[in-house]
Formats: sequence, C-alpha cells, structure tokens
Amino acid sequence: MGYGLMLVDVQRNMLDGETAIEGAAAFRETMSGLLERAREARIPIVHVQNDGRPGDPDEPGTPGWEFVFRPLPGEPVVRKDVANTFESNPALADVLHAMGVSTLIVAGLQSEYCIRSTALGALERGFEVILPADGHATYDDGEPAEDIRERIEIELTAEGVTVVDLVEVRFD
Repeated sequence: MGYGLMLVDVQRNMLDGETAIEGAAAFRETMSGLLERAREARIPIVHVQNDGRPGDPDEPGTPGWEFVFRPLPGEPVVRKDVANTFESNPALADVLHAMGVSTLIVAGLQSEYCIRSTALGALERGFEVILPADGHATYDDGEPAEDIRERIEIELTAEGVTVVDLVEVRFD
C-alpha cells in the first residue's frame, strides 16, 4: 500500500492575519509536523492551492494565496477553483496512481468544503483515504468549528474514509 499526502489549501489567508481560523498557530504547527513526517518517509506529497475570485483573500497573486509551507522540488503543486481537487485536475488521480499511491492522507482546510469534497473525490477515484482528525480545520460558520469538524468526520467515515488521530497516521 503506497501512501501519499495531499495538503489542501494550507495558504496564508487562513493561517495568517485577520482572516485566520481560530487556533491558526497550533494548526500550522500540526501541519508542519505532518509534512515533516511525510518528507522523512519520502512519500509523495501534493500541495493544493485554491484560486479565489477577484477580491477574495486567496485571489491568485495576493499574499493570502501563497502557501504557508514551501513545496520542495519534486512535490507537485496543483491549483483548483472548485472544492474537489480532482475535479479541477482530471489527470491527478492517474498521476498519483503512477507514483504508486493507493492510500491518500488528506489534510488541510476547510473541513466542510475542500477537505470533504477532495476526500470524496479521492474515494471515487479508487484511493483509500485517511483523514487525520486533528489534521483539518475550518471557521465557525453558524455553528462552532469543532462541531463542523466532528460532523464532517462522521459523514466521511460513513462514506468509507478512515478517520484517525494524527499520531496514528503512518506512512508505511
């Protein structure tokens, strides 16, 4: 079983400044640790960058659009303008399969949008999907962010995603 890590929308607009999620510093540290472990394990890592509309905090070319973590050479970067990364990048599944990835660890932002849609898109394309319970986050939006995260985890588990604590994520 070949593992891959997909970091979804880990961009400055959600982790820096006035538009940051609550707990952004802790979440940044969590993502940094996950990324470091994946790099040490030498598994494929894909960085996903959301392209917001003009005037959005993640409008292409603005500081908020930039990645928090710089991709290293050999770590593919894909851009998207819809929630499901695979919908914006039709060849991505074939590329990942060619890299030997059969299990995709999906982490990043926002739980109820791009994380949910990308995890479901990965399932539809034949990947086993692991969602670290503390590896995704969102904003309060009509309900507390923690409640949204828990609801998404229950929904994705019902669809076939494996939800585990971050410390349980393994790359072998």
